[in-house]
Amino acid sequence: MSKIYDYSVFTPKGEEVSLSAFKGKVLLIVNTATGCGFTPQYAPLEEMYRKYHDNGLEIIDIPCNQFGGQAPGSDEEIHEFCTLHFNTTYEQFRKSDVNGEKELPLYTYLKSQKGFEGFDKSNKLTPVLEDLLGKADPDYAKKPDIKWNFTKFIVDRNGNVVKRFEPTADMAEVEAFVKSLL
Repeated sequence: MSKIYDYSVFTPKGEEVSLSAFKGKVLLIVNTATGCGFTPQYAPLEEMYRKYHDNGLEIIDIPCNQFGGQAPGSDEEIHEFCTLHFNTTYEQFRKSDVNGEKELPLYTYLKSQKGFEGFDKSNKLTPVLEDLLGKADPDYAKKPDIKWNFTKFIVDRNGNVVKRFEPTADMAEVEAFVKSLL
């Protein structure tokens, strides 16, 4: 049976980074985009990273252009945007697909561990997403696929995928969960 440490991500220069390099750490793996309604989540992600990195948090940021074409730039342009607008200091990896034929194998594994459980009903963007996704696929809610940018998977220090947060989740809840694992 696969474990999270059997997978790799790639730097923008194409260098392979095995997730085994992060053994013993709490991982927050997120697909991001620079032109999305959820793009402001870069700020609390960076805040979490600065607060908890020394306690064992690593953020695995994987830009993705599969949702509304909201990450159209090159890896370098995306990195420049994030550092300029959000002062991000965690590493960003190569832009990759998270669904479909060319999806990063890491995402195949993550989705097999934690499927879609619905959007946070208190988020004002939830009805917009539900409408958009429902028109494209009436059965979207029954599938584990990533639904939109800024879906987060949390991996504990033992390499278990323990939680999936949809982009509509309150970032304070995400932080509280991460903190509980450190």
